[in-house]
Amino acid sequence: MPSRSRPVLPVTFAATEKRTHDYVRHGTANLFAALNVTTGEVLGGCRPNRNGATLLAFLKKAVKPHTGKEIHIVLDNLSTHTTSDVKAWLAKNPHVHFHFTPVGSSWLNQIEIRFGIITRQSIRRGTFASVNVLVKQIRDYIDSWNENAKPFTWTASTDEILVKVRLVQTSVKKLVINNAK
Repeated sequence: MPSRSRPVLPVTFAATEKRTHDYVRHGTANLFAALNVTTGEVLGGCRPNRNGATLLAFLKKAVKPHTGKEIHIVLDNLSTHTTSDVKAWLAKNPHVHFHFTPVGSSWLNQIEIRFGIITRQSIRRGTFASVNVLVKQIRDYIDSWNENAKPFTWTASTDEILVKVRLVQTSVKKLVINNAK
């Protein structure tokens, strides 16, 4: 995460947040996370890379406390989720089931919602002098969240969601038709 040449100036009366345009990037971290939808608890860990081996190590850690239970994991469509090692592990663990979100539908995956919350509440306005400082911030946030974890409660009914989906589909179709002219 970047460090800026001057600190971010906070929002004040009649003034928005101010930050400098220049920054130094100290590296990146890849957050692997799993959300227990029944408790709201998050299991997360940052790793320096995002590949099949790293994902597999995380999956083993996430699944271990739930041995013998049916486990459903919702994933996006990254290639790391379909490496031969991951497929072989999945075949050896028939109680674990992968479900992939459709392209453009990450909002259906509750851990993606959690990523957005972590970003808004803990990372976006921060300045981090190193990747280690960023990782500690993320770890501390997850630990704090888990102290009073609660599951997500959908506030919209299925019918309300489907109405919005149909509205978007109609709007996209209109845009495509208008752009074809």
